[in-house]
Amino acid sequence: MTDKDISQPITYATSGVDVEAGDDAVELMKSAVTATHSNRVLGGFGGFAGMWDATPLTSYRRPVLTTSTDGVGTKVAIAQAMDIHDTIGQDLVGMVVDDIVVVGAKPLFMTDYIATGKVVPERIADIVRGIATGCKLADTALIGGETAEHPGLLAPDEYDVAGAVTGVVEGGKILGPERVREGDVVIAMESSGVHSNGYSLLRSIVAAQGWNWDDHIDEFGRTLGEELLEPTRIYAQTCLNLIDELNGDDNFALRGFSHITGGGLAANLARVLPRGTMATIDRSTWSLPAVFSVLAEAGKVPQPDLERTLNLGVGMVAVVAPEAAKAALQWLNSHDMKSWQIGTVGALTDDAAEAGHDFIQGAKGVDGGGVLLHGSYAQ
Repeated sequence: MTDKDISQPITYATSGVDVEAGDDAVELMKSAVTATHSNRVLGGFGGFAGMWDATPLTSYRRPVLTTSTDGVGTKVAIAQAMDIHDTIGQDLVGMVVDDIVVVGAKPLFMTDYIATGKVVPERIADIVRGIATGCKLADTALIGGETAEHPGLLAPDEYDVAGAVTGVVEGGKILGPERVREGDVVIAMESSGVHSNGYSLLRSIVAAQGWNWDDHIDEFGRTLGEELLEPTRIYAQTCLNLIDELNGDDNFALRGFSHITGGGLAANLARVLPRGTMATIDRSTWSLPAVFSVLAEAGKVPQPDLERTLNLGVGMVAVVAPEAAKAALQWLNSHDMKSWQIGTVGALTDDAAEAGHDFIQGAKGVDGGGVLLHGSYAQ
């Protein structure tokens, strides 16, 4: 092998990695991160490992640890196009903490990972501030993270984010399909918008229409980009408080939750129903928020595709005993969580599959119950 004559030394900086910029970003995000800490977080900020004092878990009879990891998908492309980066972090938190609360778990701490083509300290700090905001809303600590600069792999203005949360639930109080009974009531909790799923579909519609992110949309009352960057609603604390309101040591009036993410309402609800049961969901109990109806019409999106991609206004679902439904609805609506009954759970019928696209069973690899959607959305 013949060596080429190189006139200038090759350094990490000339290779595209700016260590000093990374240090600057850490300093800018420090106050936001430490604001999520309580006295259970040990070791301060910036250590090799995040540490959380697990002494509170000694009060559990059988503490079961839970975990979830996720990102926010191609929603980051809109944030990058609009140069608005302080909301993506809340989306990231919502995606993971609201997954573990489905089984009744309380989020304890979270870590994040940001990969970018070029570290711009202010941009990274904005992303992390959004994560910290979400952690505060979920009452969980942000105890560690990593920012990686990947020149040549990502463009200078490109980035992606991922995160993981750890939580705990009492072993004897885990919620899930085994607690669901025929006759149970399905309650919807309103989403704040699109949340963080289906953005590849939405971006395709926007591109086909030739719209710009800063176009004002009358139905939204703001720009297209502002509407689509609306942060994911975080349900964790509301769900945990509802558990405390309805369930006791031997009472499981609240059977479980379903976080409505990729796959839509039916596919995610089917995952938390036992085999042999079917939830019948009445579309006429709610109207599609404008963000969904406007974009669906613009893209001529078939209804089955729409329902299997987007949350359509329902971000979280609770399954409760029929005698507790009224109390659950009253409590949720009195605590700033618009909620309504959308259906009931019954026995799976032999002819359900004849409903075609309106019936879903066995979604996302889970051999659980089925969900039948019927009726038309309210106008």
